[in-house]
Amino acid sequence: MRYFSTNNLEVSEKQGSRLFQRSHLRLNWILHLFLTLTAFVPLLLWGCQEKGKQKLPCFLYLRLSSNPTTLDPSLIVDVASANIATKLFNGLVRFGEQMEIEPDIANTFEASPDGRRYSFHLKSNVRFSNGREVTASDFKYSFERILNPQTRSPRTWVFSRIKGAKEYMEGKEQEVSGIKVKDKYWLEIVLEKPFALFLQFLALPPAYCVPKEEVERWKTDFSFHPVGTGPFILEHWRHNLTLKMTANSDYFGNKAKVKGIIYRIIPEDLTAVYEFYSGNLDLLPVPQAEFKRYLTNPQWKQMMKGVVGLNTYYLGLNCQRPPFDNPIVRQAMNYCIDREKILKTMLEGRGILASGPIPPALLTDVKKDFGYNYNPNKAFSLLKKAGYPEGFEIKIYQSSDQESLEILEVVQKYLEKVGVRAQIIQREWSSFMEALNKREADAFWLSWGADYPDAENFLFPTFHSGNWGAGGNRTFFKDTKIDRLIEEAQKTIAKEKRFLLYQEIEKRVIDQAPWVFFWHKKDYVVTQPWVKGVKLYPMPGVDKGTAVYIEERQ
Repeated sequence: MRYFSTNNLEVSEKQGSRLFQRSHLRLNWILHLFLTLTAFVPLLLWGCQEKGKQKLPCFLYLRLSSNPTTLDPSLIVDVASANIATKLFNGLVRFGEQMEIEPDIANTFEASPDGRRYSFHLKSNVRFSNGREVTASDFKYSFERILNPQTRSPRTWVFSRIKGAKEYMEGKEQEVSGIKVKDKYWLEIVLEKPFALFLQFLALPPAYCVPKEEVERWKTDFSFHPVGTGPFILEHWRHNLTLKMTANSDYFGNKAKVKGIIYRIIPEDLTAVYEFYSGNLDLLPVPQAEFKRYLTNPQWKQMMKGVVGLNTYYLGLNCQRPPFDNPIVRQAMNYCIDREKILKTMLEGRGILASGPIPPALLTDVKKDFGYNYNPNKAFSLLKKAGYPEGFEIKIYQSSDQESLEILEVVQKYLEKVGVRAQIIQREWSSFMEALNKREADAFWLSWGADYPDAENFLFPTFHSGNWGAGGNRTFFKDTKIDRLIEEAQKTIAKEKRFLLYQEIEKRVIDQAPWVFFWHKKDYVVTQPWVKGVKLYPMPGVDKGTAVYIEERQ
């Protein structure tokens, strides 16, 4: 966290910006020299990699920027842990390559016409890595474990709509009545009322199957000794150093084409770039500062892959506090910032402009012809209409992140042009989120990423009034019609009708403007020449790591 006084804010911010620019230039110069000298190293290593002592042959070496928080599916909330858990565990269903629901451990599944009753018939001879066969009872145990208050899972919402879940969580019942084991391979789930997205919920990490005997054996340490059914098995986890997984030869699905995966935990981007160029990493998420260098390098450009994520970056506006309790002011904020120019220059085009909260990939059959364009004159006119001809002062909160600060400093300049004087407040992540949940911020910079690939995930958590604060609606926005439409969409089974409701909701959200809608960011990776079969997906939890392979080298 940065501390500074109001009196010397302007000087401190400018001095800090100049210091960053100088250090950034020095860092770029050093890195440029290093990359120039070592650009040929990976090609040389291609012929001798298997003879090296540092890397195990046919193992894929990847980078993590921080230690995973947990590998227990009941506790996972971060992307890194979810990506790893996907390779260790399975659920009844999973997300396919096109984000569609497909069978996983379930061989077949079906839903009743009213959307309340789901039947799953399991594959036989699917085994945990301890050798025991998976049965329907294992899923009942795993789901009830999430709902058990003693587990302290933050993901109880995944199963909270099942009949009897509330009574079980309150200790009134010993089991969840809506989870029924019909026979060894037949599981039935009954919901309290129709919910169109339930199958998508069952593809999330909390719905992965775990063996009761291993959970009871390891208790809280199951996070570090996970036992699942996935294509990989955890061999060891050396905290803040490495995490090693080996291929599961008894996996019931498509088996891994590599012998294993080794994640190296490397917090610093510069160190990670060095390790990649030295051939010690096989794949590298491209740091923002290095994007242009990779893109303009003929050798590496062809090794780059990118995908637009299911995310939306936005400037949230506190709808319960003046001046942003007035939707006209919120609309003015959307008009006064040239988001497209910031995207093209500062992010070097790494994304697509947002017209609203929903990523376009989630409404593929709907043409968006609405949103805000840069129009400072319109913004000034709206501020005048709202009673702020001279503008106003606000505080914009952000997490302690350099890229976010640079973006907000540009936003700050745009706001000044229409009389909005913004002070940027940086907080470390937990303090930042606490401030947002307590309504301390006038505005804040944040992004929302998909838990599941449906437009509802960008509407219900973020704009329904029942989710104020930690639930996701951190602008404290409230619109009774939007609440009603979201609830109607949640129980609408017919996809086409549900999509029309989503479009109606999004248009109304855009008009009410609780966010300044910025962009949907694109993520890039660069691979070594010997790495093949890499596929990128717009959200975590899809890639099981079975398609990638190391090309045999002479």
